[in-house]
Amino acid sequence: MSDRSPIPVVVNGAAGKMGREVVKAIAQAEDMMLVGAVDLAPSVLGQDSGEVAGCGPLEVPILNDLQGTLVLATQQPIQGVMVDFTHPDGVFENVRAALAYGVRPVVGTTGLSDEQLSELSDFAEKASTGAIVAPNFSIGVVLMQEAAVRAACYFDHIEIVELHHDRKADAPSGTAIKTAQMLSGFGKTYNPSVVNEREILPGARGALAGDNVRLHSVRLPGLIAHQEIIIGAPGQIYTLRHDTTDRAAFMPGVLLSIRKVTELKSLVYGLEKLL
Repeated sequence: MSDRSPIPVVVNGAAGKMGREVVKAIAQAEDMMLVGAVDLAPSVLGQDSGEVAGCGPLEVPILNDLQGTLVLATQQPIQGVMVDFTHPDGVFENVRAALAYGVRPVVGTTGLSDEQLSELSDFAEKASTGAIVAPNFSIGVVLMQEAAVRAACYFDHIEIVELHHDRKADAPSGTAIKTAQMLSGFGKTYNPSVVNEREILPGARGALAGDNVRLHSVRLPGLIAHQEIIIGAPGQIYTLRHDTTDRAAFMPGVLLSIRKVTELKSLVYGLEKLL
């Protein structure tokens, strides 16, 4: 371990499934230190965040006071980081609060609109404070997206199917939207019609993203996070698929983002920009 002080980290949403994984990962990282844990669930308030996460006591209780916890993070020897895995309804205000206190946000909560991302980007730049918003922290997902962009040079028919657990609040997923954004801007319109298509039930053909990429969402208990990019051409189907079987898959990307955000002075959107 280096002589540099460990990175102080606040986990917002610490009692959620992703939050617990983040707490465990930080506890095991030699260059990081958990200084705050925030959650709104009454059943966990006051409990030791390490005990809730299943990694043993860390002497950091779970509180429901984000601003007070951010103030605590500002009192550390080096600038702190807030990792946010909460809910789309509150993530915008959470990130604004962190930036206002000079705490660097690393955000895995999806559901931010383009307008909100633009406003947060402006706020981060004016504050000269780094921020990372990543629809997905899996390095495997980034590689899948890059393969899809490569394939888009040669194929014109692409549809995205994303499948998540039934507690995910937003649809389509941020990962699916990000994938569609990466596929757009090549001067082509995907999925050109060959028939006069008619939906018997509205939405049956999915949502339309930029350049006519179609997105389909599935929500079922038993799923975690999965995505297929299905590419079709006469005589062939090329399918790219990523399956998350354990939330630990996201932790290398989260830890990388915590380290990288300390070097930034503005907002970065997407894990691929850090690799």
